[in-house]
Amino acid sequence: MSAPPRVLTVAGSDSGGGAGIQADLKTMLALGVHGMSVLTAVTAQNSLGVQGAWELPVEAVRAQYRSVVDDIGVQAVKTGMLASAELVETVADLLAGTDAPTVVDPVGVSKHGDPLLAASALDSVRTKLLPAATVVTPNLDEVAQLTGARVASEPDMRQAAAAVLEFGPRWVVIKGGHLAAAGSEEAVDLLTDGTEEHWLRAPRHDNRHTHGTGCTLASAIASYLARGHTVPEAVEAAKTYVTGALASGFALGAGIGPVDHGWAWRGEGAR
Repeated sequence: MSAPPRVLTVAGSDSGGGAGIQADLKTMLALGVHGMSVLTAVTAQNSLGVQGAWELPVEAVRAQYRSVVDDIGVQAVKTGMLASAELVETVADLLAGTDAPTVVDPVGVSKHGDPLLAASALDSVRTKLLPAATVVTPNLDEVAQLTGARVASEPDMRQAAAAVLEFGPRWVVIKGGHLAAAGSEEAVDLLTDGTEEHWLRAPRHDNRHTHGTGCTLASAIASYLARGHTVPEAVEAAKTYVTGALASGFALGAGIGPVDHGWAWRGEGAR
């Protein structure tokens, strides 16, 4: 029996299981690929926020990456929380020597607003990590953090995408889920390589339990790329998957619950 496509996530751990490495591996399992992981940081995290974060040594991150890639191989890589400039530059160097598409989720803060990337690492993200990306998936806050561009309307998303593309990724997905369009019933994302444009629209669900959305989307894109889809096909399929996960997000703890990575496995009323 042949092995399924292999996807590697390079990210931090979420002890509450809603985001980070845990969300990545759940997404990969749901989408039929073999998920592997390089842990960059450990967080004490729950539905209320991040109570603590500890990054791993560069040597440990490099050793995990080489151990997996040199023996098992990968068809796609996804990056998430990288914490420091040193880790960003280390991971960027590793990606540059890996012949596989890379999806970069430029994680800056948690769902609750807790910082997950040192301010001193932003320049390394711009100059080292983004040029290594096949697809980069910033939300509107991350766009502002990386480029200074503020997005207040759909037309602004085009200018934001151009600003991100100047740093060298092949494609960018500007995630418009936080766009406060008056009366909007859609969540709109823009995928572009500077030439092609794909506007991706999905129903906006009235559900506060959205923890792990960004990790899930990036991991889904990587999973579909590993399965041989083009970038536009992978992003469109990932948007469909994450929309279903958002619609099924559930309460957990006293704060914001996670999206449901197994939503497609369950029938009506299965939970």
